[in-house]
Amino acid sequence: MWVYWVLLILVTVLSIAMAPRPKNAKPPSLEDFSDMPGVEDGVEITDVGGMAWIPNSNMLWYGNLRTTPIKAKGGK
Repeated sequence: MWVYWVLLILVTVLSIAMAPRPKNAKPPSLEDFSDMPGVEDGVEITDVGGMAWIPNSNMLWYGNLRTTPIKAKGGK
Protein backbone atom coordinates (compact mmCIF):
# COMPACT_ATOMS: atom_id res chain seq x y z
CA MET A 1 0.00 0.00 0.00
CA TRP A 2 2.87 2.39 0.73
CA VAL A 3 4.15 1.86 -2.78
CA TYR A 4 0.93 3.37 -4.16
CA TRP A 5 1.27 6.45 -1.95
CA VAL A 6 4.87 6.97 -3.06
CA LEU A 7 3.85 6.58 -6.71
CA LEU A 8 0.97 9.03 -6.22
CA ILE A 9 3.28 11.66 -4.74
CA LEU A 10 5.94 11.06 -7.41
CA VAL A 11 3.46 11.37 -10.28
CA THR A 12 1.93 14.51 -8.75
CA VAL A 13 5.33 16.19 -8.37
CA LEU A 14 6.31 15.26 -11.93
CA SER A 15 3.05 16.53 -13.41
CA ILE A 16 3.42 19.88 -11.63
CA ALA A 17 7.07 20.19 -12.69
CA MET A 18 6.34 19.37 -16.35
CA ALA A 19 3.20 21.51 -16.72
CA PRO A 20 3.52 24.25 -19.36
CA ARG A 21 3.82 27.76 -17.97
CA PRO A 22 2.08 30.68 -19.73
CA LYS A 23 4.40 33.50 -20.74
CA ASN A 24 3.33 37.06 -19.92
CA ALA A 25 -0.38 36.25 -19.69
CA LYS A 26 -2.45 39.41 -19.33
CA PRO A 27 -5.54 39.44 -17.11
CA PRO A 28 -8.88 39.49 -18.95
CA SER A 29 -10.51 42.86 -19.51
CA LEU A 30 -14.10 43.86 -20.18
CA GLU A 31 -13.40 43.95 -23.94
CA ASP A 32 -12.69 40.20 -23.89
CA PHE A 33 -16.30 39.40 -23.04
CA SER A 34 -18.28 39.96 -26.24
CA ASP A 35 -21.42 37.97 -25.50
CA MET A 36 -22.33 39.49 -22.15
CA PRO A 37 -25.91 40.66 -21.76
CA GLY A 38 -26.31 44.40 -21.95
CA VAL A 39 -28.68 47.07 -20.71
CA GLU A 40 -31.02 48.77 -23.12
CA ASP A 41 -33.87 51.11 -22.36
CA GLY A 42 -37.30 49.78 -23.27
CA VAL A 43 -36.42 46.06 -23.29
CA GLU A 44 -38.83 43.83 -21.38
CA ILE A 45 -37.61 42.00 -18.29
CA THR A 46 -38.06 38.27 -18.88
CA ASP A 47 -39.39 36.29 -15.90
CA VAL A 48 -38.56 32.59 -16.05
CA GLY A 49 -39.61 30.06 -13.42
CA GLY A 50 -36.71 27.61 -13.16
CA MET A 51 -33.59 27.38 -15.26
CA ALA A 52 -33.68 28.35 -18.93
CA TRP A 53 -31.36 29.88 -21.53
CA ILE A 54 -32.52 33.35 -22.51
CA PRO A 55 -30.68 34.75 -25.55
CA ASN A 56 -30.10 38.49 -25.53
CA SER A 57 -31.29 38.92 -21.97
CA ASN A 58 -31.39 42.34 -20.32
CA MET A 59 -28.80 42.74 -17.56
CA LEU A 60 -30.16 44.59 -14.54
CA TRP A 61 -27.02 44.50 -12.37
CA TYR A 62 -23.69 42.69 -12.42
CA GLY A 63 -21.19 43.15 -9.61
CA ASN A 64 -18.58 45.82 -9.12
CA LEU A 65 -16.28 45.41 -12.12
CA ARG A 66 -12.99 47.17 -11.43
CA THR A 67 -10.19 48.17 -13.73
CA THR A 68 -7.80 49.32 -10.97
CA PRO A 69 -5.73 46.93 -8.87
CA ILE A 70 -6.68 46.33 -5.25
CA LYS A 71 -3.89 47.43 -2.93
CA ALA A 72 -3.28 45.95 0.51
CA LYS A 73 -3.53 48.29 3.46
CA GLY A 74 -0.50 48.82 5.64
CA GLY A 75 2.31 46.33 4.84
CA LYS A 76 4.55 46.35 1.82
